[in-house]
Amino acid sequence: MLIALDMDGTLLNGQGEISPENKEAILHAQSLGHTVIIATGRAYMDAERQLRLAGLECPVVSLNGAVVTLHDRTVAASTPLNKEDIIPALRWMNGIDDLYYEVYTQDNVYVELDKRVQLEKKLTSLKEDEVPEEYRWLVKAMIEQQFRQAAVTYVESMEEIWSDGEQLIYKTLVFSLNRERLKEASTRFAAIPGLIITASHISNIEINHEEANKGAGVQKLADHYGIPAGQVAVMGDSYNDLPMFEMAGYKIAMENAAQVLKEAADFVTLSNTQHGVAAGIQHLLNLQSNG
Repeated sequence: MLIALDMDGTLLNGQGEISPENKEAILHAQSLGHTVIIATGRAYMDAERQLRLAGLECPVVSLNGAVVTLHDRTVAASTPLNKEDIIPALRWMNGIDDLYYEVYTQDNVYVELDKRVQLEKKLTSLKEDEVPEEYRWLVKAMIEQQFRQAAVTYVESMEEIWSDGEQLIYKTLVFSLNRERLKEASTRFAAIPGLIITASHISNIEINHEEANKGAGVQKLADHYGIPAGQVAVMGDSYNDLPMFEMAGYKIAMENAAQVLKEAADFVTLSNTQHGVAAGIQHLLNLQSNG
């Protein structure tokens, strides 16, 4: 069996860590001969760092499926964006204070320093009609999590990245508290052929090549290991997990998952703060032993 795990909101707890309970469950599944992989929107280096801190080794589908890396760090597949197609939309966002964005290469995440400063200023000047007072702590935590998710490299101008012929861009993440502005950004990217737009939160969108999604990435690893789709189980919590839900033989949603994932799931496990991955893996092992 191949078990594919999302990271944020699934494998990682509220502190952004892999709990000992989840670690032990993964090691137990691996000891039984099952292949456990990570399928995440994070860059590979960021996902691998979390695994290393927990003492785990797993193949990784990173950047929503744009890069597939084996446990020995061999890159098995790579699907970058066409920079020339997306640069006009990225340049448009530079002039919009309400839009914060990141550009992901295989091993780095780039942000214009001014964009982070603008986002932090926005947080301190939120109006009541934008975010009610009782929810501001949640917004602040959400933004802090956004910055914690990746080892960000700040640049004066994103032109440095676009103009570097050796830099491949695999994903762009756009974040905004202004839903209408975020929708406008989504519309601009949707008008560009060959892209797929997903989300890992209601306040962001993620842009990848249309052939790069978690489902395609998980399928590539299943093919590599000779595991049929019927023997693939996946766990996730958000919209960018839907493509791997669609291809898997068994689907597990977290208790904290978006409703659409719960409705598509074969089983709903505990939340990510209650070691839901460990409970989900045990459920899978029980099904196998009883089957």
